[in-house]
Amino acid sequence: MGKHEVPAVTPARDITVDLLVVGAGTGMAAALTANEKGLSTLIVEKTKYVGGSTARSGGAFWIPDNPILREAGAGDSAEKAKTYVQAVVGDSAPAARGQAFLDHGAATVDLLSRTTPMKFFWAEGYSDYHPELPGGSAAGRTCECRPFNASVLKGERGRLRPGVMEAPVPMPTTGADYKWMNLVAKVPTKGIPRILKRVAQGIGGLLVGREYMAGGQALAAGMFAGVLRAGIPVWTETSLVRLVTEGDKVTGAVVEQGGREFTVTATRGVVLAAGGFDHDMDMRHKFQSENLVDHESLGAEGNTGDAIKIAQQGVDAGITLMDQTWWFPAIAALPGGTPSVMLAERALPGSFIVDQTGKRFVNEAKDYMSFGQLVLDRERAGDPIESMWIVFDQTYRNSYIMAGSLFPRQPLPQAWYDAGIAHRADNPAELARAIGLPEGAFVDTFRQFNVNAAAGTDPDFQRGASAYDRYYGDPTVSPNPNLRPLENGPYFAVKMTLSDLGTCGGVQADERGRVLREDGSAVAGLYAIGNTAGNAFGKVYPGAGATIGQGLVYGYIAALDAAQQAG
Repeated sequence: MGKHEVPAVTPARDITVDLLVVGAGTGMAAALTANEKGLSTLIVEKTKYVGGSTARSGGAFWIPDNPILREAGAGDSAEKAKTYVQAVVGDSAPAARGQAFLDHGAATVDLLSRTTPMKFFWAEGYSDYHPELPGGSAAGRTCECRPFNASVLKGERGRLRPGVMEAPVPMPTTGADYKWMNLVAKVPTKGIPRILKRVAQGIGGLLVGREYMAGGQALAAGMFAGVLRAGIPVWTETSLVRLVTEGDKVTGAVVEQGGREFTVTATRGVVLAAGGFDHDMDMRHKFQSENLVDHESLGAEGNTGDAIKIAQQGVDAGITLMDQTWWFPAIAALPGGTPSVMLAERALPGSFIVDQTGKRFVNEAKDYMSFGQLVLDRERAGDPIESMWIVFDQTYRNSYIMAGSLFPRQPLPQAWYDAGIAHRADNPAELARAIGLPEGAFVDTFRQFNVNAAAGTDPDFQRGASAYDRYYGDPTVSPNPNLRPLENGPYFAVKMTLSDLGTCGGVQADERGRVLREDGSAVAGLYAIGNTAGNAFGKVYPGAGATIGQGLVYGYIAALDAAQQAG
């Protein structure tokens, strides 16, 4: 079998287990918890890969006041975390959901440390997304997995879901690394050592039979390693068909593999961890926007809302926050392709973003979920953003990585120009004409942005005022690391699109992870976590890794509750 060839599917059969977990992303945390509590557990996964959207993500997790933060001296506390979560969430989600997340966060991190080979670290300085609110932290609460040796997966390595970005050479780059690698042309003393360290780790590891990976790949691989070590079976290419009930209780599920149906009886419960409805465009157009472009989500391709629809049909589950998504502005896709990730581009000096009017409309550096919500709010108000363009100069192109793969000074791909998603010109007026923007408005925007940027201020949108803005800024630029005039032509414009990391509305669930019916009553034996459930943080993204963080913690909570039920 080739190095990354997907192994043969484990054949499904009629079986009885204590807990059935549907989805092999953060659902693996539920399985690991259940196994440690002595429950026989089975994971079924619709696609041929293990890892879900977690494997395609940056892999950070936001879990306040956890042991990693305490050991690192992050200065967090349960009280600060509670204050912050209450401040950011407000009344957009039940307070009990947020409190349960906080109450079980530390235990979840401890569980992952015990049941997997992963080691974690604090991404110091990665600010909360709203650090100016009460309890917010400019130092941040985000943690990551250290580069992980995926060769421990042995014959199952090919079943790990591939990531979004592939480096040209093996180099396990963490999010904390990327911040400085991105600035290698400006701060070489910090960027170059990190690059050399990770290249040495990547290439050197291969020489001794170790395949190091970072980010979401590391987190997914680490949990998968724990699952394999625990002997928890995983049936891939196995879809949820319907729930099995006895009276008001869910007692299992019917699944399909290879065109045949099998019944899994689950004596303690079923955990729905199958992701959101990222790629069900009918649902997205119905609940979110008719203008969303087909399949521009970065979520795993199997996320088509199956578990949400089956819970509605099978047990009359309520749904909530269906208009909400972990929005992620990205570089527009080439024909037949997918959007390119934008990690730091919007925050870096020497750039700004305009819409079809040729005017700025946002603090470009704000967190990506809030950015997307603003775009949708404009549409709902009857003033839609029909197109978005990030505009920058040659100095910007010489200084920073773009789209996760274009290094400083590297020309934009000719394919971008050919597809009309990139334009280049010697002056602002010419650039406006090339894009098709109102020339006068764009030239005025360009001029006014430069005047304000030279002074380090943004009176229109306050770019650089938040510690979060400054995290991905350029510390060599002052007085504002997020602002610099565009002075050195040629000038460029690259088309953007509103992509996302996955939807975050779904089945209503309570503070124990139990699915709730439309009348508010809990469904015995059925749980929903991650993006299958409505966001525990309501309409807000508290900090980097909050989507993964709540999936992990609610996986722990749901399995804990199931373990306490009578078999």
